[in-house]
Amino acid sequence: MRARAKVTLAEAEDKANVAHAKAEGLADIKRAKAVAEANRIIGESPKNNEEYPRYIWIKGLQEGKGERIYIPTEAGPPILEAGKAGETDR
Repeated sequence: MRARAKVTLAEAEDKANVAHAKAEGLADIKRAKAVAEANRIIGESPKNNEEYPRYIWIKGLQEGKGERIYIPTEAGPPILEAGKAGETDR
């Protein structure tokens, strides 16, 4: 009788583990679909919307910490030290 109870318990544990794994798998799929949808929305937002990338660029400049920005010129080399970070115009 004990042996049969052990077998029944082991079968029940196996079924519970399978059910748990399936539930985790379904949750992973739902999370992946949500991330894919968010990426699609983010990817489409700048299309036909010139203002959005400009807004993100300006926001990045405002939140910057005095980084230098190198601007390429027609001649090839960037303009270096056009203004030092933190200096005011004279």
